Amino acid sequence: MIGRIVNLEKFVKNGKTLVLYGARRTGKTTLLDKYVLENGDQKKVVKYNGDNLSVQNNFSVNDITKLGKLVDGFDVLAIDEAQNIDNIGMSLKILNDERKDLSVIVSGSSSFVLKGQVGEPLVGRKTTVFLYPLTVGEIVNYHTDKPDKIVWESLREQLMIYGFYPDSILADNDQARADFLLELVDSLLLKDILAFQDVKGSDILLKLLRLLAFQIGGEVSMEELGNTLGVSKNTAARYLDLLEQAFIVFRLDGFSRNLRSEINKKSKYYFYDIGVRNAIINNFNNLEMRDDAGQLWENLVIVERKKYLDYNRQHKNLYFWRTYEKSELDLVEEQNGKLTTFEMKWNPKKTSKLPAQWIEEYGKTNFATIHRDNLLDFVK
Repeated sequence: MIGRIVNLEKFVKNGKTLVLYGARRTGKTTLLDKYVLENGDQKKVVKYNGDNLSVQNNFSVNDITKLGKLVDGFDVLAIDEAQNIDNIGMSLKILNDERKDLSVIVSGSSSFVLKGQVGEPLVGRKTTVFLYPLTVGEIVNYHTDKPDKIVWESLREQLMIYGFYPDSILADNDQARADFLLELVDSLLLKDILAFQDVKGSDILLKLLRLLAFQIGGEVSMEELGNTLGVSKNTAARYLDLLEQAFIVFRLDGFSRNLRSEINKKSKYYFYDIGVRNAIINNFNNLEMRDDAGQLWENLVIVERKKYLDYNRQHKNLYFWRTYEKSELDLVEEQNGKLTTFEMKWNPKKTSKLPAQWIEEYGKTNFATIHRDNLLDFVK
C-alpha cells in the first residue's frame, strides 16, 4: 500500500467531526480503514458503511437515544460513504453536542450532497480534509530502493499520461491503466453528478468535459461554452459548478488589480487528475506522439502545487495572470498581500522571465520557472 501524507489522527478531536472529502477511488476508504487498524488498540472504534440500508435508516433518525445506542462504549465513530445517509449532518450535530467524549470521522465522494448536509449543521464542529489522488511525493516515497530523482525521471511520462490514481499507479501495465481510467470516467465520476436531480443526461456533461480537456491553459468563456453546447451560459455555468463539486475539475481565476489591460473576467479550468483528462479525450499516446505535452505539464504542476499547499495547510490564493497584450503568468500565489509567480515549461532548456508589464505594476516579485528537472523542489 502506498503511504499517504494525510494523517487522520492529527485531525480527530473529541466532540468534533472530521469530514474527509474526495473523488471516488482516491483512497478514502483505505485511509479510513488504516486509521481504524492502527488505532484499534488504543481507542475503541466503530465503523459503519453509508451504502448499507440499515445504516442509512439508523443514522437518518435525529434522536439521541437511538443514535447513542449505535456508539455506546466507543471512542470513535467512523462512517464511510456518509453522503448516502439522509439528515446525516443533523445526526452528527446531535452526537457532537451530546457525546463530548466521542470523536467522529465521515467520508464521502458526492461533494454537492455531503456539503449540503454537513455544512450548516456542523458549523464550528467540524474539520475538513480533502483527499486528492496520489502526490508526486507519495509516489516517489513508495519506491524506497531508488533516489527520488531517479524514480521521478522513470515515472514522469507514465504520470503525465495515466495520472495519479492509486489504481493507475499500482496497475501491472499501461493497458490496465487505460481500462481503469475509462471505466472511472464512464461509470464512477459522472455517477455522482447524474444522481443530482437537476441533471437529465450525460451528453452535455461529456461534451463539456471534452471542451475543457482541449482548453487546458486557455481562458473559458461561459457564453462561448453555452453556444458550443447549445445551452444558455447560465446552464453551462451550473454544469461547470457541478463538475467542480464532483472533484473532476477546479478553477483558477484571473489575477487583477482592476487595470484595464488585465483580463480578469474569464477563468481557467484544470483537471484534478491528468489521467482522467486523457481518458475523456481517449488519448493515451506517448509524449513523443502528442502536441499537448505543454498543456499536460501545466496541469500537472498546478494540481501538484495545489496538493502541496493544501496538505501543508498553507492557505494561499491561486490565480493566473494575462493581459490583452498577451503578457502572461501561469500561476500567481497570493498570501497576506505577498505575491509569488511561476511559469511552467516542460522543456528545461526553455527559460522565461517576469513580463515587463507585471514588473511595472507589481514590482520584481519572486519568480521561478518550473520544468521537469526541478519539479520535486516545488512540490515535495
